Amino acid sequence: MPIGEIAGIAPGSTFASRRELYDAGVHRALQAGIVGAASTGAESVVVSGGYVDDQDLGNEIVYTGRGGRDPASGRQIADQVFDGQNQALVTSKMWGR
Repeated sequence: MPIGEIAGIAPGSTFASRRELYDAGVHRALQAGIVGAASTGAESVVVSGGYVDDQDLGNEIVYTGRGGRDPASGRQIADQVFDGQNQALVTSKMWGR
């Protein structure tokens, strides 16, 4: 999937579910919040309310990242590390994507 604008999808579009995002070709994962790779950057990020600190500010998002949650309670118990999809976010920031 290319990184950048997607034909036919206006910036700021909202979707009712991850399935709608997937079907529209916007986010190619049904569960993961980050799609991408450390080497190429993040293709897409879903802010879905799963973390209390996530914020959608329009042209900017505050995104907690992936990991550090207790599987039993869902509470954040540890800092995330910059590997896998989290590193994809860093790569995108470094490359201005």
